[in-house]
Amino acid sequence: MAQQYQPGQRWISDSEAELGLGTILAQDGRLLTVLYPASGETRQYALRNAPLTRVRFAPGDEITHFEGWKLTVQAVQDVDGLLVYEGLDEQNQHCILPETQLSNFIQFRLASDRLFAGQIDPLGWFSLRYHSLRHRSRQVQSSLWGLGGARAQPIPHQLHIAREVADRIAPRVLLADEVGLGKTIEAGLVIHRQLLTGRASRVLIVVPENLQHQWLVEMRRRFNLQVALYDFERFAESDAGNPFEDTQLALVALEWLVEDERAQDALFAAGWDMLVVDEAHHLVWHPQQASAEYRLIEQLAEVIPGVLLLTATPEQLGQESHFARLRLLDPSRFHDLEAFRAESAHYKPVAEAVQELLDEGRLSPEAHATIGGFLGAEGEALLAAVSDGDTQASARLIRELLDRHGTGRVLLRNTRAAVRGFPERELHAYALENPVQYAELPVGEHADLYPEVSFQAEAGAAEEAWWRFDPRVEWLIDTLKMLKKFKVLVICAHAETALDLEDALRVRSGIPATVFHEGMSILERDRAAAYFADEEFGAQVLICSEIGSEGRNFQFAHHLVLFDLPAHPDLLEQRIGRLDRIGQKHRIQLHVPYLENSPQARLFHWYHQALNAFLNTCPTGNALQHQFGPRLLTLLEGDDDKLWQQLLEEGRAERERLEAELHAGRDRLLELNSGGAGEGERLVEAILEQDDEFALPIYMEQLFDAFGIDSEDHSENALILRPSEKMLDASFPLGDDEAVTVTYDRNQALAREDMQFLTWEHPMVQGGMDLVLSGSMGNTAVALIKNKALKPGTVLLELLYVSEAVAPRALQLGRFLPPLALRCLLDGNGNDLASKVAFDTLDAQLESVPRGSANKFVQAQRDALSQQLAKAETLMAPRHAERVTQGKLKLQAELDEELARLIALRKVNPSVRDSEIEALRKLREDGLAMLDKAAMRLEAIRVLVAG
Repeated sequence: MAQQYQPGQRWISDSEAELGLGTILAQDGRLLTVLYPASGETRQYALRNAPLTRVRFAPGDEITHFEGWKLTVQAVQDVDGLLVYEGLDEQNQHCILPETQLSNFIQFRLASDRLFAGQIDPLGWFSLRYHSLRHRSRQVQSSLWGLGGARAQPIPHQLHIAREVADRIAPRVLLADEVGLGKTIEAGLVIHRQLLTGRASRVLIVVPENLQHQWLVEMRRRFNLQVALYDFERFAESDAGNPFEDTQLALVALEWLVEDERAQDALFAAGWDMLVVDEAHHLVWHPQQASAEYRLIEQLAEVIPGVLLLTATPEQLGQESHFARLRLLDPSRFHDLEAFRAESAHYKPVAEAVQELLDEGRLSPEAHATIGGFLGAEGEALLAAVSDGDTQASARLIRELLDRHGTGRVLLRNTRAAVRGFPERELHAYALENPVQYAELPVGEHADLYPEVSFQAEAGAAEEAWWRFDPRVEWLIDTLKMLKKFKVLVICAHAETALDLEDALRVRSGIPATVFHEGMSILERDRAAAYFADEEFGAQVLICSEIGSEGRNFQFAHHLVLFDLPAHPDLLEQRIGRLDRIGQKHRIQLHVPYLENSPQARLFHWYHQALNAFLNTCPTGNALQHQFGPRLLTLLEGDDDKLWQQLLEEGRAERERLEAELHAGRDRLLELNSGGAGEGERLVEAILEQDDEFALPIYMEQLFDAFGIDSEDHSENALILRPSEKMLDASFPLGDDEAVTVTYDRNQALAREDMQFLTWEHPMVQGGMDLVLSGSMGNTAVALIKNKALKPGTVLLELLYVSEAVAPRALQLGRFLPPLALRCLLDGNGNDLASKVAFDTLDAQLESVPRGSANKFVQAQRDALSQQLAKAETLMAPRHAERVTQGKLKLQAELDEELARLIALRKVNPSVRDSEIEALRKLREDGLAMLDKAAMRLEAIRVLVAG
């Protein structure tokens, strides 16, 4: 028996017709490898059930050679398993065309083939197919694609940065927002949008070990991104040739990577589109030498096209450290530290001049001269208009300067001073008597900050529990009773303390509390957080350990109890940041109990008096900890009041000096560029409008109905979804075999992380659409029309065509020629009535026909229907051609404008890379070439008979 599959044969995917014509590459054991050259995709199928149909043309068919000429088939030969077509070309010359040379863009009329073969689908599926096409088309064109579906409050500066960065080709950017402004969310939005639009498909995220879990949770919770966490064990246990090739999104700890050379080799060989590095300010570099961590990231940044570095406020770390980050992004532009220092000094007066324009609304002669010198001759007209009081000219001048200013394109940074919307904080401190049981404890690092941990370790189970005598517990119970109408978040340094406190509350008070710590699974944490979030029946108190609270947002609460204090000011800021976020509606109430005459008391006064860390954010905390840390540690344990007062004074003075320096160094131009001058606000409005639409719930009900998913009310704005006994397809992406709870309401989703947040971008919505559009179900239907105006027996033919360009995703042709359903409704005289009769109006008048009767009718009308099909194609072709012309004009206009901007920028701002301009030119050429090959395919047919 001849082998069924031979290299070179042409087959088409039944489930992914949009990939174009496939070529068999190899049959290896039980696996079959098929290349789809039109879309640049490769697929592997199990040999036994590959969803493929052999492409075999018959005499009379017109086929196309890959060079574009056409042949009318007269005969077909089978030569060693490969088909060879003979026939006449357009000049009537006799030609031979082997199947290996067929055009990859040939389209198939699968809907008409199925209709005439008697494969007629239920009526509802045709409607589902039409709506899926329409929604998919609308979404890929939307400016919100990849931004609107995140489980996050839409915040202007975050959305602006995400769109600005994600819409670049291979962006290389430093995200340096101040603490609490959401760098991780910005990075997630960039990754998500780049993945959805096809600009990136493989992303490597490198973070410090202690942040791995936080990133994993944030990416999964907020963006539904399934990130694979790699460590020594997972890497060693993988039986793949290269373990990193098993996944599209990998998360690795920097510490492990630096030590494991085998992992490094595999990482370099795996090929990535984007590298994301968190806490990049910890990478140490000096002109003479660099740390192993820095060198590793530097080597990765050389071979990975897109790079996102997330870092603390750059100015805090000094110019040398700032330069070290920038040279990772663009070593040819930032190659010399001294040149960078000279250049930075040159930009400062420009930023000051802009500051003056923003504050005063006009420019002094000095500021005018500074900007004139910077912009040159082309700035003169703008400056003259600004002097005449033209506000639009002022805005344009600022835009011009933004584009050319210093690190304008490479560095994006928002500050709390520039971003409004943060709550105020109020401090309530409680000095409590230090119990005698703690007096005899041994002294050790941090032991006296957390005496309960040491006591429990010393005493063991034999003696009484610490919470029976520690006055902070009595105080906590009283405070919670006083605040019984409010949700209260309690944070302590250790998981053991959190668990003990939960015991204490249960035994001594009966106050409903739940606990949240690093020893719990993600699911257990979600349940605890949901129990806390529940307004009506939930816990009043959530007790968190330090690490357990990372990355979570509890801003529906505004009372925070710091049961103990962390040893580092950044951790204190992180704790308060769980509630102190943009969108917090109330003033934050901070409750801090501490034991008198103990290191706890001294640490409280250090944070409050020296660092002012309770009432304000403390951007200088890290620098002050470096400077005073060793002395602070000694004096916490000691009893020298004079030296202690001296330390508090010095710390306060140094903090004020650093803060003044930061304020003086505030670069308003940079803040304006990062804030987006109103662009972010427009995106927020559009997202909130989209949230209020009913289109998604209506569509999803139709989808659930078609696939046999039961939905029942869970509570207001929430549903429970379950597979029913009639579930059609086990691969429907429900996310759980048993049941899932979902909501379409953003506020509900933010408060209840145990619910899935359904948006157009959610994997369940996208996966459900894919199942509809990739299968053939619903591309044929026959129905009766109940309409008295129509003569019984009248036949109408409703056709859906898809006008699209099949191309690699990275070209993003969906922005210029999104796949669009073109609808045609033909009457017996060949008139198209689609513009007069809306789809939903017609759909409401239809009734199903038994399949047997429908098939008999189609066979009887076969010739007439075939003629109508040919007529419809002739009618629709000009509409498709018009779309292609418009798409090409749009692509040219958009990319030409961007090219002109980059070329002009290149003259004044060397941070625009040559490679970026070249990539844009190539994108333009390839895009236009692919649009020329755009085609219209018949997607679905519905035969309608007046009854």
